[in-house]
Amino acid sequence: MYKALIIDDEKPVRIAISKLGTWSRFHLDVPACAENGKQALTLMRELSPSIVFVDMSMPVMDGVEFLKHATQECGRCSFIVISGYDDFRYAQQAIHFHVSDYLLKPVVADELNKAIEHAMKTLFPDEDFSGEDSVSSLTAQQVVTLLHDTIDRDYTHNIRLSEFADRYFFSHEYLSRLFKSTYHLGISEYLTSVRMERAASLLKDPAIRITEIASRVGYPDNTYFSKAFRNYFCVSPSEYRSRC
Repeated sequence: MYKALIIDDEKPVRIAISKLGTWSRFHLDVPACAENGKQALTLMRELSPSIVFVDMSMPVMDGVEFLKHATQECGRCSFIVISGYDDFRYAQQAIHFHVSDYLLKPVVADELNKAIEHAMKTLFPDEDFSGEDSVSSLTAQQVVTLLHDTIDRDYTHNIRLSEFADRYFFSHEYLSRLFKSTYHLGISEYLTSVRMERAASLLKDPAIRITEIASRVGYPDNTYFSKAFRNYFCVSPSEYRSRC
């Protein structure tokens, strides 16, 4: 069996990749994991993985620095970049290091397994990877953790519970109850709290217009943002800014 390595400082992301990959189909063991590039270099020397999933933004040693070292040291290995930042600079850097694929978070099973298949067929063109394997499911608690961390990271986007429920085969109602029992807020309430706290922080800078703040926290409609802000803080955004 071949080896794989996941490098990401976010535990839910490491769990998701581990669960969603159809490893046995591609003759891979369940991946080893590292939290940063420095830790990963040590593991690479021990394991000699065929595939390495690398996040671009990490503490201690980020993805760019890791790739500089790893591509020099590593022989037969494919690198798949998985990043939460839809930024062309990261894509440019990934291309510079001849990575096999570039995927955006949150990880989608089909895209992940297509990237694995492409990498393995490139590395081992004579191998037969046609066998069937089912995608492992996350536990409900892991899905809730993943949803919570997705809100923290991507609060500017419309995050739909239905996407998580359909992808991981849990009912909307069950995930909603589990989220509230875990974090003491409903999903929409938590999303609103993250957005409002971020907005309050931005309002302390008088150079940023309120309409821009609204857009930056996920409200393209300024009127709707002002109403949501007043409901949360009991004052309008302009009144909050004046008090600050």
